[in-house]
Amino acid sequence: MHKEKFDELVQIMYKLRIDCSWDKVQTFDSIKAATLEEAYEVVEAIDNKDFDELKNELGDLLLHIVFHSVIAEEQNLFSISDVIDSIKEKLVRRHPHVFGNVEVKNNKEIESNWEKIKMQEGRKSILDGIPKTLPELHKSARMQEKVSKVGFDWQNKEDVWQKVLEEIEEMHESEKSGDKDLLEQEIGDVFFALINYSRFLGINPENALRRTNKKFINRFNYIEKQLKKKGKSITDSNLKEMDKYWEESKKYYK
Repeated sequence: MHKEKFDELVQIMYKLRIDCSWDKVQTFDSIKAATLEEAYEVVEAIDNKDFDELKNELGDLLLHIVFHSVIAEEQNLFSISDVIDSIKEKLVRRHPHVFGNVEVKNNKEIESNWEKIKMQEGRKSILDGIPKTLPELHKSARMQEKVSKVGFDWQNKEDVWQKVLEEIEEMHESEKSGDKDLLEQEIGDVFFALINYSRFLGINPENALRRTNKKFINRFNYIEKQLKKKGKSITDSNLKEMDKYWEESKKYYK
């Protein structure tokens, strides 16, 4: 049943590339931004625990996978079948404890084996494969995560926390110097250390910051709504008044 439905989707995409004036002129480059947007919409649906919307967004993302694959097939680069074969082979190859006779004790060993297999596949560095276009916060987390799998890591979280405090102190000292370039470097080091500490606590920093951003938006929107009830706009208010509503908003948006 799944195969039949998937084949129908591919056939629809073939038809659109022939009969739709918009679809037929699209390229890898013209739809890549939308592909990224669909991935973010999947994440947003997960954050909102809106599973009906997640179903829809996963469909949109699947459409883009098929779209790119059909464009590639037209150029004799690869087909959707090649895409499927590639991921099937990769999953089997990188799970020798499931499809082979490799024994593992825990998930940490599974992750370590995963990185070793990647190196055997021809990568020159453990850090290869991290997209250059990833948001920098996410990229830092991925780099730290990957090197930890091969043993390049702190031994305990207390030492990591001390590193955070050390970087904060260095940031303060660089601020006194008036050297903006040095200050930028030190602020980056603070972020990097905090991201590392969050990993030791089992917290994804991207998720944590996304929640905080959403909370800030909700609380600030509350201020705007309360001012509007009084017939005022945000530009007509002052910090004292805004701060009053900000404190009120904390009762509703934790």
